Amino acid sequence: VTRHNARVIFLTYEPEGPCEKTVVLVGKGVTYDTGGADIKAGGVMAGMHRDKCGAAAVAGFLQTVAELKPKGVRVLGAMSMVRNSVGSECYVSDELITSRAGVRVRVGNTDAEGRMAMADVLCHMKEKVIKDNCPDPYIFTIATLTGHAVLAVGDGYSIIMENGPAALDNVGRKLQNAGHVIGDMFEVSTIRREDYEHHKGKSEYEHVLQCNNAPSSRTPRGHQSPAAFIILTTGLDKHDVNSQIPLKYSHIDIAGSSGPFPGIPTGSPIPALTANFLLNL
Repeated sequence: VTRHNARVIFLTYEPEGPCEKTVVLVGKGVTYDTGGADIKAGGVMAGMHRDKCGAAAVAGFLQTVAELKPKGVRVLGAMSMVRNSVGSECYVSDELITSRAGVRVRVGNTDAEGRMAMADVLCHMKEKVIKDNCPDPYIFTIATLTGHAVLAVGDGYSIIMENGPAALDNVGRKLQNAGHVIGDMFEVSTIRREDYEHHKGKSEYEHVLQCNNAPSSRTPRGHQSPAAFIILTTGLDKHDVNSQIPLKYSHIDIAGSSGPFPGIPTGSPIPALTANFLLNL
């Protein structure tokens, strides 16, 4: 269906005067999530038009930036817009897909589409940060990514996970503290060695596994390991604390904080990002 073709939307804010800091946001914009060929069954598909709240948060933060016009902060946004459909052209489990970073990925479950939608866009933004020599970059992905996040911390809370450089800068705690001030609540989770090992390829044909074939809610460390997958698939693992170009990357899972359905979306994590990067709370 032509009108369902995927798109990437780029948004940029350039401040007046010198730039001291760069905020890079990549948002999951799944306009409707059927689950794909691993279809959502049993009546759990209702409400999946909300699977674009991550991309909506990117747009909302850029709108906030446009209103406040902060000095010294450059903001780059990218929205990965796609429909996870069932049809003759849908991808299926066992497929091998090579990422922009040259990483071969074996698909384990097409209902883990969010990490796939964001990976190449994040890789592109990573490359742009390096090419443009962006000052003091903070890179984020924002997504309604896992049901496990809701089980882990409950409704109303976002979860942030950091790579090594971001953890050294206390990005998670800073965002959590800013969120507490403004009423946008966060919990901080840690990406562990086991999360990377969970995604190691099992054969000579793939470098990494997209996921197992179980829902995140029934997978141990089901909200942490997707962040490890994103790091591996985009080449961000080459930009750790010991690399020549360390890059601060954090993943924000808003599955629990995006709002109820039916109901009104909350706009999280826009308030916390605003408080931290624009208001310095």
